This record gives sequence, C-alpha cells and structure tokens, in this order.
Amino acid sequence: MTTRLAVSVYVALLLAPVLPLLAQDHPRAPQQSQSQQLPQTRTGAPQAAMTEATMSDVSDGLKTFISGYAAKSADKKFHMPYNRKDLSLDLIKVHDDRFSSLGGNKYFACVDMKGTDGKIYDIDFLMAVQSGKLTVTQTSVHKINGKPLYNWKQEGGVWKKVPIS
Repeated sequence: MTTRLAVSVYVALLLAPVLPLLAQDHPRAPQQSQSQQLPQTRTGAPQAAMTEATMSDVSDGLKTFISGYAAKSADKKFHMPYNRKDLSLDLIKVHDDRFSSLGGNKYFACVDMKGTDGKIYDIDFLMAVQSGKLTVTQTSVHKINGKPLYNWKQEGGVWKKVPIS
C-alpha cells in the first residue's frame, strides 16, 4: 500500500509540470513573455518586435470598440448572444495581462463584463489589425462567475477551444 502511494505521488509530481501545457486558460504566443512577444508569419519567421505602445494601441482599440458598440445600443450596454439569449453587458476590465499576439497581425484579449443579470462574464475577443484598423473577428463567453466553459489548447501552431474535462 505504501509503495503504491509513493509511486502515485512520484508520477503525479512528474506530470505536474506537463499538465498546464495540455490546456490553458487563454491562448498565448509560444515561449515568449507577454511584453516581449514577436508576431509570427505563417512560416514562423519573426517580424518586427511588438512594442508596448502597439500592445497598448490594440488594447485601447478594443476598449473603443466595446464603448462604441455600447453607445449605439438603446440601453448603452454591450450586447452579445449566448445560449439563444441576448446578454446586456457593462465593461469592468480589459485583462491587459492576458493580451496576446497570435501572429499574422492577429490578437487575443479577454475582458470582464457585468451582465444585467448580476453575473460576471469573461469574454474572449479574437481580433485582427490591418492598415491600422482593428477588427473584432470573434467573441465568446469563456467564463461565468469565474467558472470556465472551455479552455484553450495549441494544436499544430493553431489555438483551439477544448472542452473542460
């Protein structure tokens, strides 16, 4: 019994560093810190270094997108569909620490928003920047009140959503 327990603990300790690599909370550029990411072309060749100002510009662009969208709605809320319902949301925070370059002028960011139902929603945004213009290409509800609905996993250099196991 003691040997079985010792082997189980040993195996768990060996696998512990690998498990975070299998599925992550949010997509990230590989092997680079958040502030030193290099956008990658499809062939993986480095382009010009991503600067803090550029990251800040894209983050500001996302805030402008959200506030502009909300300003156009009758109730001044950001609206998005979720499970055949319309969520009416107010921006709480853009997670600049989760902001990531995915390469090829594509970016990921997540924000916290409060719904009129009182719940806190973590919304994932995928964006593209071309000719200085930010375009939101996809939004999805990632978490509700801190509980994740999916995780992210990198497969063949492409980030994909994976179910919570």
